[in-house]
Amino acid sequence: MDRKDEIISRQNDLLQDMLKKQFKSITEDLWGLHTELTSRSAMDPFKDLVPPVSPVSPVPDKKADKGAGPKSETSSVPEAAPAAAPEAEEQAPEETIEDLKAELDSYIGLSVIKSEVNSLINWIGIMKARQAADLPTPDLSLHMVFSGNPGTGKTMIARLMARIYKCLGILSKGHLVEVDRSGLVAGYVGQTALKTQEVINKALGGVLFIDEAYALTENRGGTDYGQEAVDTILKAMEDHRDDLIVIVAGYTELMQSFISSNPGLESRFNRFMQFPDYTVDELVGIFEMRCGKSCYSLSEDAKALLPEILREKSKNVKGFGNGRGVRNLFENAISNQADRLSQETGELTRERLMEITAADLKAAAEESDGDSLEKAAADAAIKDLMSSVSSMASSLSGIPAVEKPDGETKDNAAADKDAGPGEKTSDPENTEN
Repeated sequence: MDRKDEIISRQNDLLQDMLKKQFKSITEDLWGLHTELTSRSAMDPFKDLVPPVSPVSPVPDKKADKGAGPKSETSSVPEAAPAAAPEAEEQAPEETIEDLKAELDSYIGLSVIKSEVNSLINWIGIMKARQAADLPTPDLSLHMVFSGNPGTGKTMIARLMARIYKCLGILSKGHLVEVDRSGLVAGYVGQTALKTQEVINKALGGVLFIDEAYALTENRGGTDYGQEAVDTILKAMEDHRDDLIVIVAGYTELMQSFISSNPGLESRFNRFMQFPDYTVDELVGIFEMRCGKSCYSLSEDAKALLPEILREKSKNVKGFGNGRGVRNLFENAISNQADRLSQETGELTRERLMEITAADLKAAAEESDGDSLEKAAADAAIKDLMSSVSSMASSLSGIPAVEKPDGETKDNAAADKDAGPGEKTSDPENTEN
């Protein structure tokens, strides 16, 4: 390729880049960054208009050029080929219900949950078949309550249910939006409904997963707006019944109180899944699965020590956290392994980089014990603080009426009005804030 052809090739590349940037800028101005275009061809309509220059330039036909007039400066630029049909971008195949069932079966433990999910899939399939046959069907109430201790796979199953509902044609997108009380409740009147509605808008077409949902209805005094969030969610469940699924999760006893606290909740949540704690063997399997996925292996002494550690830690299920505790134990173990290898001499072979020893596991278990103690102390401190605040609020609300000299009584607000400068008989705190 001579210098002239190289310049032409660069000009064509520059033209393509300019066209792409201009089109991208136009689309962002018109529709914003989150466009609904799903294929590269749709996003780049100029993809085929300017074909790349061949690295070998064609030999000019001198005979044909003899009678031709003088060439213009742009005559050497190849003409744009007619726009070809845009090539279909390779996309991941759509998930089938068989694929999702196979993924469900691959999860460690959760035998009861697997059975209930399969039964739900069968029920939905039959109901849709009855609809297709013009047979009457009950209203599909697919909102669910997940109850169980932390780390028992509730969020994992919620994500899978979102994909299952999409595959079955219940949801349009099949994504999951996870939130808790802090993501729904604001501190002032009127803000909670707006904050909750924003979360609902993000979840439309998928699953809204509310963890520790019982916190929304806990009695926290006159300035709590959790019930406002519940009312907003209930309205959205009615308004978007065809494209929104709500799954609430939390401890078993607290979730029962949560559902029974509101007739609207009882009428909309009629599917309950109880997530059991993992057994020691299942916890060992989860740890080994994490090792396999991350290319780690357990030494023989570590294999013997792991069940003992997990058996001891699982005695305090809520503190350890089931699968979540296994994840923390694994992360601490590989961190300890890195510290150990950095202090040892010798070649870092593949085997040494992969092996987790009993010493790594033992140190990791001690670290997680310390974390649990710190968390327990923090939780206790928070409870004590909340108790003190509640006691203070109760004492403020119980301030007695003020006696006038003539024996008549009046409330604190009236007493404040009659008090002179600098004299206040009632607490000035604004409890609404």
